[in-house]
Amino acid sequence: QVQLVESGGGLVQPGGSLRLSCAASGSISSISAMAWYRQAPGKQRELVAARSRIGSTSYSDSVKGRFTISRDNAKNTVYLQMNSLQPEDTAVYYCNAGRWVAGLGYRGGDYWGQGTQVTVSS
Repeated sequence: QVQLVESGGGLVQPGGSLRLSCAASGSISSISAMAWYRQAPGKQRELVAARSRIGSTSYSDSVKGRFTISRDNAKNTVYLQMNSLQPEDTAVYYCNAGRWVAGLGYRGGDYWGQGTQVTVSS
């Protein structure tokens, strides 16, 4: 079993920044990739950013150039640096542990964090 714990969410004004953290513990030896998803009320869950253990990354078009995903493998932690935040970024952000498939990219796994709320409002 894998446990994921997110932190770093909060209320921020448009144009501001936040950094989310997700710490993994448990049976993590088989985890090859981690990712951030988000879900706003009434909308589909969206894959925001993903990163493999060796550094391959992917981003949704809506956040590319503003968000950066990184991993500290020694600490079993993944981060999401969010800059130039806009109201459209308001959502619950979830950490996910999955796999990176050659030629296809990230594929989500069954392990999720509890979610952390990000609200962008003036």
